[in-house]
Amino acid sequence: MPHLPFLLVDAFTTEPLRGNPCAVVLDADDLAPSLRQRLAREFNQSETAFVNRAAPGSTEFTVRFFTPAEEIPLAGHPTIATVTALLHAGRVALPAAGGALALTLHLLHGPIRVDVLPGVAGAPGLVWMTQRQPVFGATHAPEAVLPLFGLTPDDLLPGAPIQTVSTGTPQLMILLRDHAALRRAHVADAAALGRYRAGSDFFSPHLFCLGGATPAGHTFARHFGTPPDVSEDPVTGSATGGMAAYLWHHGYIDSADFIAEQGHDMGRAGTVQVRVHGPREAIESVQIGGTGVVVLEGGLRADL
Repeated sequence: MPHLPFLLVDAFTTEPLRGNPCAVVLDADDLAPSLRQRLAREFNQSETAFVNRAAPGSTEFTVRFFTPAEEIPLAGHPTIATVTALLHAGRVALPAAGGALALTLHLLHGPIRVDVLPGVAGAPGLVWMTQRQPVFGATHAPEAVLPLFGLTPDDLLPGAPIQTVSTGTPQLMILLRDHAALRRAHVADAAALGRYRAGSDFFSPHLFCLGGATPAGHTFARHFGTPPDVSEDPVTGSATGGMAAYLWHHGYIDSADFIAEQGHDMGRAGTVQVRVHGPREAIESVQIGGTGVVVLEGGLRADL
């Protein structure tokens, strides 16, 4: 029976079963949005990517991202996973003479650029995603936000604003005092978080602190969801981009080029390379970089 190919890819890792898993469905042109949503719920990953066909040799692809609950305009780890899947399936290839490969992904709200650098000694190539120019949204009252995660305003880094930031998908940025506060965080009341989110300007909350989970990292983060989405996302690319813009804009980091870590306490350690371009008061763009590993290949029934 004819079928649509799909791959399960772990993003932001060089090791299988770490990082953040993403289902990538290829040749998805004929799948209606309602069926894509149902399939995303069936895969039950934090996101599923649907990639339309492209002419042989093309470097442009139409891609859509769905959580189990809804379509979202931009996502980081599905971008890394999508490009990894396209390379693995032979839909694109790095130049034979070496050098980088530039791709354009046409997303819900327009195109983004992705650059792929060749790997070293058989290692996966590094995928660089250029996110959108950051937009700084509303600020939020600590006394309203922190209890949603079982925390108090004293757990916030003193003076740090709680703010919505978007580099394509708006995320709530919460800079905590230290690793201990971050590890205590949990969704204390999913219904209350859902109500607050419904009346606000963000998609999901990103909690983080300065200092990595390992000596190599500069930040450590956690990212929470509300049902039916996953309760905690292991490694979050779009929110890492927003976090980088927040940290650079507000002066919490000295270098615009750093390593973000996430997922270590979940057994899904992930590493995101980050670059912020432009001055603190007028950021031009944010790039996130990472690798992906294919862990599963299969086919969807064509008569769904």
